[in-house]
Amino acid sequence: MELPPLLSRLVLLFLLLILFLSSFPSSKAAAATTRITQNRMPGFVFTRTRGKCTPQFWSSGREAWPRMVPQESTVSKVFGSRANERYGSDLTLLEATVRNYDEENGYPRLLKQASAALLNSYARKGFPYSAWEIKTLVIQALVSEEAANLQAQLFSIANEDCD
Repeated sequence: MELPPLLSRLVLLFLLLILFLSSFPSSKAAAATTRITQNRMPGFVFTRTRGKCTPQFWSSGREAWPRMVPQESTVSKVFGSRANERYGSDLTLLEATVRNYDEENGYPRLLKQASAALLNSYARKGFPYSAWEIKTLVIQALVSEEAANLQAQLFSIANEDCD
């Protein structure tokens, strides 16, 4: 026995509708999922989670900067005249944390990681460097690109391990 074409289409549509609706979770599971996702920050599905001490975190604006170092602070005023020679007088700490530098160039990497480390020294108890240590280490690291790369790596490790 063969069904009329209209009836067979309706049956097929009904089966597809049942299959489609069965793919959704139950209401309890949906409510739990909604509660979990409401506690997260909005973003892309594949965003990489970063710590609360990285340059990316400080440049995102998710937390207020310490009052000791406002976002408008210039690199030259914070790190001194040697930094002024290398980076200029108008570059701000916010700009230093936002910029995407070539990983091979040590001086910009040093500035980016040192800026985050300085913010962490004021905002995070237990951060392994104090503010004066960071400023001193930056001035010392400006003698060569090799020294800048090494110190940038050390600041990066401290920033990533910070909680």
